[in-house]
Amino acid sequence: MVALAIVSIALLAALRAAGQGTNNLGEMRMRVLAGWVADNLLAEHRARGDWLPLGIQRGTQNQAGIEFRWREEVTAMPSPAFRRVDVFVFSTPDESHSLARLSGFVVRSPAFRQ
Repeated sequence: MVALAIVSIALLAALRAAGQGTNNLGEMRMRVLAGWVADNLLAEHRARGDWLPLGIQRGTQNQAGIEFRWREEVTAMPSPAFRRVDVFVFSTPDESHSLARLSGFVVRSPAFRQ
């Protein structure tokens, strides 16, 4: 009886650990997809040669059938040819818990410099 109790306790602990691993897998999947959303936003700006206005922009993007909300904060740099872009990606509308954060820079095209 004692051996049976020990085995059952060990199996319950193993099941609990497996359940937590499954939850962690879902969170990691969301974080990877959110990272791709942030990467895509910065890559699009660089590919188009966007010169972003200072301030905060918000939007949504669909990745793997999941809609993510993003916030982009554009700030000036000491050099007027550069702007810093911080992208935050969320899965909920309240923006309390970011799944991904990515910082990058955009450069003003030499043709448009004054």
